[in-house]
Amino acid sequence: MSIEDVTKVRKELQRGFASKKTHSIAWRKAQILALVYLVKDNIDRFDTALALDLGRSPLETHIMELGPVLNDLRVLYDGVANWAKTESAPFSMAWFLMKPQIRKEPKGVVLVISPFNYPLILSLSPVAGALAAGCTVALKPSEQTPHVSALLAELMPKYVDADVVRVVNGAVPETTKLLEYQWDHILYTGSGRVARIVLTAAAKTLSPVTTEANTFAILGGKCPAIFDTKCDLRTFVRRILWAKFVNSGQTCIAPDYAIVPKSLELAVIEEIRSVLHEFYPDGAERSSSFSKVISSHSATRLHTLLQKTGGEIICGGKVDVEARFVEPTIVRGVKGDDSLMSEYLFGPILPIVTVDDIDEAIEFVKARDHPLALYIFSTDKEVQQKIIRSTQSGAVFVNDLILHFVAHGVPFGGIGPSGSGQYKGKYTFDTFTHLRTVLVSPSWLDIILSGRYPPYSASKARKMDMVTMPSFPSRRTTGMAKERQDETGRENNHRTGGKEGGCINAPVSKVSDDGHTVSGSGCSD
Repeated sequence: MSIEDVTKVRKELQRGFASKKTHSIAWRKAQILALVYLVKDNIDRFDTALALDLGRSPLETHIMELGPVLNDLRVLYDGVANWAKTESAPFSMAWFLMKPQIRKEPKGVVLVISPFNYPLILSLSPVAGALAAGCTVALKPSEQTPHVSALLAELMPKYVDADVVRVVNGAVPETTKLLEYQWDHILYTGSGRVARIVLTAAAKTLSPVTTEANTFAILGGKCPAIFDTKCDLRTFVRRILWAKFVNSGQTCIAPDYAIVPKSLELAVIEEIRSVLHEFYPDGAERSSSFSKVISSHSATRLHTLLQKTGGEIICGGKVDVEARFVEPTIVRGVKGDDSLMSEYLFGPILPIVTVDDIDEAIEFVKARDHPLALYIFSTDKEVQQKIIRSTQSGAVFVNDLILHFVAHGVPFGGIGPSGSGQYKGKYTFDTFTHLRTVLVSPSWLDIILSGRYPPYSASKARKMDMVTMPSFPSRRTTGMAKERQDETGRENNHRTGGKEGGCINAPVSKVSDDGHTVSGSGCSD
């Protein structure tokens, strides 16, 4: 697509939104269903495209992308009619006469910028959510997955109304051109470096943005997995290695490092060696169950980090840059300032950090940016709750990993540097929906609210206070509140020479019935 075509795309999407056809719930459901069959009719083609771009096996693609995206579409299809209904505001004696309502209206023309690592679900799920909200959408898929991006561009106009969804393929020039325009919302998933570019451009046009951490140089902190001494070691090691090495470690919520008690380290390492042999009996390089990293540049980056590490490589370590192969690698003895802790790895390397106890593990996590996900391996509920209460993260998963991304009914998003906003299911609908407040005030209501009009007076003020001022429980005199009250009393006694009653002839301002301010005394004795 040429740069000139980018401008045409935006204008066509604006015309599509102005037609108002996206306001129909039946139309929205029809577009979501069209996306369903775009996927279902072309599963073999998507399997092939993802294998070419990521070296990924079809089974892994079905588990990580095709099944989850179809489930997302099902939730949106089933839910949109209910979510889009106008709601009445909660009953309030002061406001019910104006019948306040909240309309669910589409934001307008939106932009979705998706990453390379899960190019199908991270493209189609946001697009479907935007359609459910009644928006028109420009989709900019990653140039690093050319086969998937080309397939999306080919199929989209065959299934979905071309006036409302357009795929813009290209690289930096096309993305830069897209970001020159004002959008009614931008949903960006990707690296922190590019996120800063997107947010800077969006600030110039006042375009609202949702950002989600995804790739190396990530938006936020590295996702930790904390092991407790009380855990089902065999099960948890299998789970962490699967979550770390699926898609060759290129998952935004993959565990980026493990925190292990020193007393458990040798047992963990022994279990890791056993599970790796079980997963890849002939080695990962020969296995059809292990993906490639996205590019030779990514392989070189990971190789450089491994060369600089001060830790000990106990499993793996082989890198073939031209083949885009990085062997599943475990590194022990990693410190907080190690090269492997300097950035989000986004590859099949798992550093092990050892600590004396859970308190030290918590402090290690808290000293870093809030992660997109935090994992806890413990069968002790008190330990689980202690870690949850003491840390911040986009999500917490106890005794398993990464599956929360596809969990039904919960949002996906980061906190602080790991992302802003959230999506998935209804939360995607909400992201692309404007909540428009509507009230209707009858003329006769001025009988009650006439005090708002000038000229102002004390009697009008009293009348309006009765209408507008809420009531509260009486002041509590226990704990800190009582201490403050006692301290205030002591200060008053000091100022009044020990008399109870506050001030002696302290000047105050009063409002007379005609609205004028006059001076007087706060007390007479």
